[in-house]
Amino acid sequence: MSFSQALSGLAAQQDKLGAVGNNIANSQTVGFKSSNVQFADVYAQSSIGLGTRTSAVLQNFNQGNIESSNRNMDLAIAGEGFFRFQQPNGEIGYSRNGQLTMTAQGDLVNAQGAQIMGYPADDAGNIQGGGDVEALSVDAGDLAASATTELDVSLNLDSEEEVINPVGFDAEAVANGLDSSQYSYSTNGTIYDSQGNARNLTMYFTKTNPNEWRVDARMSGGPAGAPNYAFTNIADTSNFGFTTDGRLNNNFNAFQINLDSPNDMRDADGGAVTTSEFNDTLTSQQIEIDFAGTSQQANDSTVNDLTQDGYTAGSLVGVTIEDDGTVMRNYSNEQSLAAGQVALVSFRNPEGLKPEGDNLWTATGASGQELVGAPGTGQRGLIEPGAVETSNVDMAGELVDMIVAQRAYQANSQTISTQDELLQTIINL
Repeated sequence: MSFSQALSGLAAQQDKLGAVGNNIANSQTVGFKSSNVQFADVYAQSSIGLGTRTSAVLQNFNQGNIESSNRNMDLAIAGEGFFRFQQPNGEIGYSRNGQLTMTAQGDLVNAQGAQIMGYPADDAGNIQGGGDVEALSVDAGDLAASATTELDVSLNLDSEEEVINPVGFDAEAVANGLDSSQYSYSTNGTIYDSQGNARNLTMYFTKTNPNEWRVDARMSGGPAGAPNYAFTNIADTSNFGFTTDGRLNNNFNAFQINLDSPNDMRDADGGAVTTSEFNDTLTSQQIEIDFAGTSQQANDSTVNDLTQDGYTAGSLVGVTIEDDGTVMRNYSNEQSLAAGQVALVSFRNPEGLKPEGDNLWTATGASGQELVGAPGTGQRGLIEPGAVETSNVDMAGELVDMIVAQRAYQANSQTISTQDELLQTIINL
């Protein structure tokens, strides 16, 4: 009698039950991929086979469900690809589990301490895409103040305003604030000096001739005791004028204010600009004011848009990750700066990856080399922040497989029992 066929069947079904049990055990493991056992029959120059064997254990890399976690440091991949992690021992692993935390040193790590990898950003927040990936960290330092360099103002100036003769205008008058009878319209905006002090810049628009306007500016505020400064006739009437259809002349869009050398201030076309004495001990600063989009129509004078690029210093108040993988540092001054970009990795044959536990796989010759890139490029999916990918285990299917494997195991056991009875009968003869 040969018991080998039944014994091989028992061993194979034991492997099958082991795979089913492992799948069921990990039904709640984030990013887990189920596996399935494949069998092959065994022949050795015989018309009757010698049983079965486990030929392969295949991993199922189908997408699991993506569920919201309401936690910004949780990441899921919508589509193909893997996160790239640097383990504490320096080895590289790949995972679909993007549940991250930030250490006191700013490292972005998973529960096992492996650090997620991506493209770093320079001090200005520019992502160095396409280069080598490295373990990502978030600098918790303050964001230094940035002086205003550009002020964009778009407005309409009422074409029905009366012409005003600007005789008597001087820097002292502008520095102290013009009387409402001396100008047609005024507006103001906040700008920042090199130390992050907020300064108020008031601009006075005076209609001096039909379709021609004069602009004066007054800067106030800042450090305690700082005087007010005047920038007079910063856009002279030969430049700051309008065409007959109410559009700003094409030959003038901007003028510049040089805060370090006010006695030699120039407009965008090189014209001299007079000013009051300027005695600022702050870092040299130049502000370009752009009036592109300004019009002169028979409507009330009003500002349509006013933006500037300066800001005061700020401290880090939070970290967010965007759907393209960009890690953003958010500061108390409402500024945000990129710290890096999470990279994704794809493989020609994901089923060839070797599972290492702790939600990690490693590359093998069967999987092929890693293909690293930004999310959404190549065959790499997009990142879903504030979400996790659930296990792709099908519980109903696993329970059915468990019943089938159990029946097969029992049947193989019965084969052994039957052959044992036959053997005893032969022995008794």
